[in-house]
Amino acid sequence: MTTVVLRQVPRTSPIHRLWAGTKLISVLLLSILLVVAPSWPTIGVIVALLVVTAIVARVPPTAIPRPPIWIWGLFVIGALINAPLGFDAILLFLRATTFAFVLLGASMMLGWTTSMSDIAPAVAVLGYPLKKMRLPVDEWAATVALCLRSLPLLIEEMRVMNAARRLRPKSVLNSAADNSIVDLVTATMSIAIRRATEMGEAITARGGTGQITAYPSRPGMTDAIALVVVAACCALGIVLTVMLG
Repeated sequence: MTTVVLRQVPRTSPIHRLWAGTKLISVLLLSILLVVAPSWPTIGVIVALLVVTAIVARVPPTAIPRPPIWIWGLFVIGALINAPLGFDAILLFLRATTFAFVLLGASMMLGWTTSMSDIAPAVAVLGYPLKKMRLPVDEWAATVALCLRSLPLLIEEMRVMNAARRLRPKSVLNSAADNSIVDLVTATMSIAIRRATEMGEAITARGGTGQITAYPSRPGMTDAIALVVVAACCALGIVLTVMLG
């Protein structure tokens, strides 16, 4: 299996069957916890929760994206820049980097275990109180859903274009006339416009954007248990931070 980004892993598990809104709330709670108590104990608790969730959801290791080597080089450079400031500065840099990876992991877990078609109805249900204020919650939910659906398509198109560029003769790539960055950006904009047009026509043919948020979606008892577990992990992280801080 190849790397999966923002796409549901084709598995059946208790995590997959959870309501999408429950997962959105869980990611929000974990994000708030990291902001309120960004300590190593908190990060450890969240990492443990994500690992257990991945095991229960049967997410394969191949689903984890593999960043290019130059990204790891940037982290090493960042650590070296902080080195003259002392060991505490390096630890702070490592904690901030781990903080970002943990948030990214929580978001990716949401994508691996949730169908993108379930996101919009969940956002519409969670934002229902805002409808009393006459805010366009359904339109916001549809926009979020369409953006999430479009990103994997654009990523795949970028991979195809990059592969096609590598097939060009080296004499062309190394010439002064080669302007690969501009060509890639222009092609990406063209592809995005074409995809948006195709998606708009498909939505219109199916009854408009209202159909995106009309799918019935409600939480159940399993969702309540999942939220209790997440809340307990958040409380544990805060307690460990106070005790060990």
